[in-house]
Amino acid sequence: MPDQQEFLLTPQGHAELKEELAWREGEKTNEITEAISTAKAFGDLSENAEYDAARDEQARNEDRIAEINYILNHARVVDTTDISSVSLGCKVTVREGEGEPVVFEIVGTTQTDSRARKISNESPLGAALIGRSVGETVEVATPSGALREYTVAKIER
Repeated sequence: MPDQQEFLLTPQGHAELKEELAWREGEKTNEITEAISTAKAFGDLSENAEYDAARDEQARNEDRIAEINYILNHARVVDTTDISSVSLGCKVTVREGEGEPVVFEIVGTTQTDSRARKISNESPLGAALIGRSVGETVEVATPSGALREYTVAKIER
């Protein structure tokens, strides 16, 4: 990860990362330790697929713990109470032309989930919406280069 990168988090995103960290350092680590012990009981470790799988899972878990700690140590939790303009942590309803309204939640980069319509404040649409008010229109370039216009219809928490 880049040195001294700042991660913007909503209060909810911050809490979710802390929960995941506690789970990984506690319950998940205990499960992996137990799996390693069980695999060792099978004998020869040089040809023990269960042992190798458990050690791989241990490495992935430790990597994710380090990543979460890095994010939390370089995080800034933002104020999500102001709804006069689009900001991190708000839900914004937009319309593209005469199309149906679509609701997006603006989140930090570590919280994105396209299926849940959680878009990063650094994504093209998210960045264009930040600071906008109801009624304002933004133009966003798609990956193919086409321009799309979105109008802010509603902002809520």
